[in-house]
Amino acid sequence: MIIDSAKLNGPCSCGRSHEMITKEAIIEPGCLKKLDLYTDKYGLTGKRAVIYDENTYHAKNILHPAADQEIILDPSNLHANEIAVGKVMEQLEENIDYLVAIGSGTIHDTTRYCANDRKIPFVSCPTAASVDGFCSTVSAMTWKGYKKTMPGVAPVFVLADIDIIKEAPLYLALSGAGDIFGKYTALADWNAGHAITGEYLCPVIEGMTRDAVDAVRSCCTGLAEGDENAFEQLTYGLILSGLAMQLMGNSRPASGSEHHVSHLIEMQPAAFPFHSDALHGEKVGVGTILISRACHKLAEIEDITPYVHPYSMIPASQLEPFYGPALYPSIVEENKKDCMEGVTPEMLIKAWPEIRRIISTIPAPEELSALYEKIGAKKTLEDIEVPSEYLPQLLKFSPSARNRLTLMRVCWMLDIPELS
Repeated sequence: MIIDSAKLNGPCSCGRSHEMITKEAIIEPGCLKKLDLYTDKYGLTGKRAVIYDENTYHAKNILHPAADQEIILDPSNLHANEIAVGKVMEQLEENIDYLVAIGSGTIHDTTRYCANDRKIPFVSCPTAASVDGFCSTVSAMTWKGYKKTMPGVAPVFVLADIDIIKEAPLYLALSGAGDIFGKYTALADWNAGHAITGEYLCPVIEGMTRDAVDAVRSCCTGLAEGDENAFEQLTYGLILSGLAMQLMGNSRPASGSEHHVSHLIEMQPAAFPFHSDALHGEKVGVGTILISRACHKLAEIEDITPYVHPYSMIPASQLEPFYGPALYPSIVEENKKDCMEGVTPEMLIKAWPEIRRIISTIPAPEELSALYEKIGAKKTLEDIEVPSEYLPQLLKFSPSARNRLTLMRVCWMLDIPELS
């Protein structure tokens, strides 16, 4: 399977012109053997450094392409953060012309950050279908404790070798499925933003993202059986979602309230005396069920008028002790230019019928839970090591983790009972 993403360049029916940096994505068994063929095709010449972690370096069916430099990171407590970046940059030779990331999400985010820092291109070689960020133009990092997007560069091309991907531990693929199912609520948030404020929404990008979800939904039951087609479709969906974000120029089509739940857990605010080692996609998958439940409860309200009040951010008297002194300044900075500034009660009331229709497109929480149960994915807060009693705080404070209009942020304008 090949995605010719270059054809998406140029004018779009939405009225804008899109730029696609990633030229092509190859998703097939054994394609990592063709690395030199594709570097020649796209004019990548000179010295290359290949970046792995030790687990990937010794993975089943892994190939080790010729390299002028290999950087192999210790996987123990390895995260996409300033520490991992420092380890790569201190080893990276000065005369390297391009980078090759062979690994999953952490290796990719770290590599793309370093490639951007050096102003050199990079090539993506995913070894697990675990996240949808392989084609991203930014690096999803936890920087000094705060989960944020940092500068990065999109890959010139992607080689997704199914022979390697299908041999990765199953929980990695289920994490990828969770990341994809998060698009149900992310797309609802994007459409809600369009309904309330007229926020830009591209039907082509939205359609690509829905196609990604459909591809994964249609095949995910085959993952546990090792069905090669299931892994190919999952990888296709993840890469297609990433390409949609690349066309958009940000993560709006693929990241909404469900991701903010994941981000908040990953940031470990002062009010959360627990730690979750769950993968990002596992947390997003659980977050999707939680947000689905909250949204469907919200949609039960036919007339929102009696509950609406003027918009205001959660006051500092609540935010500061919740996040603590280490994280609070970053939260203030993130929300400085509030995405909902100017949203009036009248705007929300007018958009409410359309918002209820948008919520109806989100699968019910019971449907999602049944799907997760069928494929063996994590589906509850306890499954991801989060005590369930913190659910109200997750729903209330998670919108502050990102300055983005979502249905959960809209709830800050509503006097209604808890949605948990």
